[in-house]
Amino acid sequence: MKNSRAVFFDAPGFLSFEGKVHYMAKRGENIYKRRDGRWEARAVRGYDEDGKPVYAYFYGRTYKEAKDKMFMSLSFVDCSVSPVIKESTEAHCFGDLLDVWLENSKFRLKESSYVKYYNLIRRHIKPFLGGYTLSDITSTVIKNFVGKKLSTEANKAENCGLSGKTMRDILSIIKSTLNYAKDESLLRGFSINVALPKGKPECMRVLSPEEQAALEKHLYIDMDEGKLGVYLCLYTGIRLGEACALVWSDFSLEEGLLTVSRTMQRIQSLDPNSPYKTKIIITDPKSNFSIRKIPLPNCLIEKLMLLRPLDQSAYVLTGECERFLEPRAFQYRFKTYLSKSGVNDANFHSLRHTFATRCVALGFEIKSLSEILGHSNVNITLNRYVHPSFDMKRSNMNKLEPLH
Repeated sequence: MKNSRAVFFDAPGFLSFEGKVHYMAKRGENIYKRRDGRWEARAVRGYDEDGKPVYAYFYGRTYKEAKDKMFMSLSFVDCSVSPVIKESTEAHCFGDLLDVWLENSKFRLKESSYVKYYNLIRRHIKPFLGGYTLSDITSTVIKNFVGKKLSTEANKAENCGLSGKTMRDILSIIKSTLNYAKDESLLRGFSINVALPKGKPECMRVLSPEEQAALEKHLYIDMDEGKLGVYLCLYTGIRLGEACALVWSDFSLEEGLLTVSRTMQRIQSLDPNSPYKTKIIITDPKSNFSIRKIPLPNCLIEKLMLLRPLDQSAYVLTGECERFLEPRAFQYRFKTYLSKSGVNDANFHSLRHTFATRCVALGFEIKSLSEILGHSNVNITLNRYVHPSFDMKRSNMNKLEPLH
């Protein structure tokens, strides 16, 4: 690379060039007013292979705003190609940059993930960090932000109730946004080292064998599509949204197979012209590993045969093509089944945990179980979805015998 040099903007009014600091004369600032009324600041970003300067452009509604944006950028690195910083990637403050990062990430995100990130930014990140300039975002600032969000009193006042998972998502957004700024040469090297405190592991409810038996007994009485759906989740471990999106063509009862390839979600509608605050979407499952084929046990195939409709395009939970049962309504129905069967309250996801735990107790090979559940690796299965009972622990301990 010919005549490659680096230019650093350190503070308003100063230009640091190859280690030397100079005042920038106003006449040579290369800032002028455009025909559309905006101000444009131009600075040398580096030099290409032919020795020609590569410029970065900064825009503002006033002379000062354009100038401040130019100096806000911590560095412009050497470049062997000629990329130019576009107006859409500039951010006068961290809040602006968050918006730019989210919009540029839209093409690779699922709609549900985009909505989640949008709300995390709007509700939690922007109110605290949105007004900071890039140069002011430090590990100390992030630690203070995390501490405030995790503070019990703060959470009570703001009704946040943020979980460790939510805080990890928030930190991921912040780091991704700063990496984006670095890639766009808006930021020099940075290091954000923030560790979240270890919280108490979540205690997931698992139905006991007696509770599962009581629930199944109730499901057998006048079994309809809703009861069949709960029974299906008990014996396959599929997720709530996956069950709601199932149609009968997903089954091959002759082969004893279920293909899981979709999920249903209710998400916030970001369309300002929509009369509804939320909407139902049917999309790809959680990950590529969630697209899977599940062998069906004989007891389940018998129940499916009894309720199989003529039209294979019908939804499994309704038996109709034009009407589905959304996740929230299915959860309510599950709660009703629990109450009528005399089983204490449980979250719908407990069916998935109950299935996994029972499979391990029956001696399932863990890799097979992991693939049936749609996990990317067996560690997720073992660490999150297997809850051995005390009786199982006692049974394993009784396998120990003296060696002499």
